[in-house]
Amino acid sequence: MKALSLFAVFAVARMAILAGREIAWSEWSLAVYLWQDAVVALLFGAVESASRNARWTWALYGIAVVYVAINVPLIRILSTPMTPAMFGAARGALSDSIRHYATLETALTFGLIIGAGALFPVLFRRLPLHFVRIATVVGLTLAATGLIAAPRVETNGFNRNALFTLVSSTLPRIHAQPMEAEWRRSPFDARRSTPLADLRGAASGRNVVVIVLESTGAAYLRTYGAAVDPMPHLTEFASRAVVFEHAYSVYPESIKALVPLLCSRFPAFDTNVERHASIRTPSIAQVLKENRYRTALFHSGRFIYLGMQSMIENRGFDLTEDAGAIGGNVNSSFGVDEPATIARILEWIDGVTADERFFVVYVPIAGHHPYETPQPRPFPEHDEIDRYRNALFFGDAALGVFFEELKKRGLYDRTIFVVFGDHGEAFGQHDGNHGHTMFLYEENVRIPYLVALPGLDAARKRIARVASVIDTAPTILDLLGLPIPAAFQGSSLLDDSERMALFFADYSLPLAGLCDGPWKFIDEVGASHPKLFRLDCDPAERENIASKYPVRTEAYRKILTSWTRAQKELILHKH
Repeated sequence: MKALSLFAVFAVARMAILAGREIAWSEWSLAVYLWQDAVVALLFGAVESASRNARWTWALYGIAVVYVAINVPLIRILSTPMTPAMFGAARGALSDSIRHYATLETALTFGLIIGAGALFPVLFRRLPLHFVRIATVVGLTLAATGLIAAPRVETNGFNRNALFTLVSSTLPRIHAQPMEAEWRRSPFDARRSTPLADLRGAASGRNVVVIVLESTGAAYLRTYGAAVDPMPHLTEFASRAVVFEHAYSVYPESIKALVPLLCSRFPAFDTNVERHASIRTPSIAQVLKENRYRTALFHSGRFIYLGMQSMIENRGFDLTEDAGAIGGNVNSSFGVDEPATIARILEWIDGVTADERFFVVYVPIAGHHPYETPQPRPFPEHDEIDRYRNALFFGDAALGVFFEELKKRGLYDRTIFVVFGDHGEAFGQHDGNHGHTMFLYEENVRIPYLVALPGLDAARKRIARVASVIDTAPTILDLLGLPIPAAFQGSSLLDDSERMALFFADYSLPLAGLCDGPWKFIDEVGASHPKLFRLDCDPAERENIASKYPVRTEAYRKILTSWTRAQKELILHKH
């Protein structure tokens, strides 16, 4: 009876997960949403039948119920059960974010599942044997039907069983395959846009500052049309910069976003950051160091988070410092306050002699959940997005100080500034989409991207074409008039040819996507429900028009399938 009880617990958990969701019900829904639950319950039943130790199976049952109880509030918050990748992320650096969700609602949800786990064995202990046989047949039917129907029914992952996902997500979802192609070339339109060739070499001899804004989506900034302005200093800065209106992250998570930034290489699907440390492509820091630049990276967070240390080691930086070395007022478990980091950067710059040039990468944490900031807070905190805006405002104030201090030192007009978001941040614009890591909608991957050459009037333009973070290193070298390594996969944004932006997410659902001019495509690996949007007509991505454009949909799908497989092959075997 324990297997039947476990399935009943799964059913209660499923109802708690789906409560309040926008679900498109059909004749397949029951099987699609319960088939994984049925599979796990049937496997548990097989173990129960084969075991002669009732205490052991009761212990296994209790562990399963507790694990499901932990995952239900997690799924309600983040739209995913726990995966091995998430286990790696849920360490000390995220303890404040975890505590933020220790609410009464979370406790009640947890208690509901634990209570169901205790109640059902009592209710089912006197059921006749023939009822168990019927339940087994029903379970097998659900498992078989759901397995066939699931790839064709859109569930946003809410059909996943926590235990099933824990095991299945350890298996490779993309298989490495050697192939070469120009992945970012559109299969449809060879478009050209506003040329920036006049800037090629225009910044020769300048210092370089790269600022990677944490969790900063383009849609929340005044420069990109937001009604309120959480970053007024950045808005002023953007008024004198090249503004790329449609720029995209490669991966909606900070650490893997460093791969395209530093090495102009795509990260690989289902591959941890430590494996990316073997990339032999020279980093932008190495190239500049060879050209007699002093190089440094400063992070207000902690290098131990998600393997960041392995990604920045031996990349050509003379100095790398994180929260532990910088010190300051600790605002969250994730790191230190931005004024302390800015002060440390300025201290380092002051140590660079007048005849030397410097390259600085600044990676703040302002904007990261749980959006904790000191006073003042200009936005009334009615909900999380207001807390987020206050966090951006706090980080922006530090940027304002940084810019002013560089001006006082006479360095501002002798520097290239490249400022962009590592990824966006979601606040429920699409059902179940919160945070940044799990989906590929505009709120997850569209970012601000600004290039400024103070004192050069030609560098004040708004560029409508698609841009990607992977283009950062080639663009910097092109501005400086330095050769671009052939191993870079990105291209200089000073070129006038348009390229697609490619991106993926693999923390939970295996998603890959691209932006091709106004066309946005998202595909789930192994499923049959692609999403195609026209961003110029539908910027909120509400109408999936994939069925109206089958040729375009299939072409994009083939590109993403080949690209993800080829990139995994490059990282795992060729580096």
